[in-house]
Amino acid sequence: MKNNKRNKHIIWAFRLAALAACSIWLYRGNTSIQTTQVRISSERIPVSFDGFVIVHVSDLHNAEFGNNQDGLLEAVKDAAPNLIAITGDLIDSRHTNITKAMEFINGAVTIAPVYYVTGNHESRISEYPQIEKQMAEAGVIILRNQGTALKRKGNGIRLLGLDDPDFIRRGNPANPLSTADAMLKNLLNNNSSYTVLLSHRPELFDIYSANDIDLVLSGHAHGGQVRVPFIGGLVAPNQGVFPKYYEGVYEKGRTKMVVSRGLGNSIAPVRINNRPELVVITLSS
Repeated sequence: MKNNKRNKHIIWAFRLAALAACSIWLYRGNTSIQTTQVRISSERIPVSFDGFVIVHVSDLHNAEFGNNQDGLLEAVKDAAPNLIAITGDLIDSRHTNITKAMEFINGAVTIAPVYYVTGNHESRISEYPQIEKQMAEAGVIILRNQGTALKRKGNGIRLLGLDDPDFIRRGNPANPLSTADAMLKNLLNNNSSYTVLLSHRPELFDIYSANDIDLVLSGHAHGGQVRVPFIGGLVAPNQGVFPKYYEGVYEKGRTKMVVSRGLGNSIAPVRINNRPELVVITLSS
């Protein structure tokens, strides 16, 4: 009898230890930022932009990383960026908190120039004009179907920003994808410079490639939410089960697309084997 009780105690101790270990693993996997280094090489990149660093921030969804976003801002600062690119879903439409979003923005603009494009969550909330106004006042360059030139030592590259299709859909509910394609063509306007596009949606990769965009920065897929070893991401918005584009670098023609796993969560509250990600992109001529 004593041995049976002892064995039961041991079994329960192992169970509790396993539960504690699993809880710690899940907590760390949802709160600890992983910085991923990506080098993008192209003969089209001007020599003056060799070593140019872009920190890619996506899908914050009002997540918190330290007081006043200190943890996230420290990771951004450590990357010593020349530019910070935010590719949408800075907030979450289910629990919008402008203060949390602006804590990151107000810190980011002191590190490097910040460029921003909308995500689908921004399209869902009535507060978006207020957020946009506060970001602009803080110094963020907001690219809503707009482009700008980045100059270094007399040479330049082109930076474009495409609105999320949910914004486009309001104006053209019949065919937002053809509208996105038309807007890209209008933004390019036969421009021959190396072109970087900020666009929330990776599932539009064929459109980006058809327009010969050199580099696309996207998010939205949340890394597939659950990453299965040897298989990849499990599910992503607008791509469904086993999404094609969920993290990393994809290539087609001359187009390369970097998909961030993002930082926060939305519908699914927990990431599994899929840490929040900050992507640091270094251009190489």
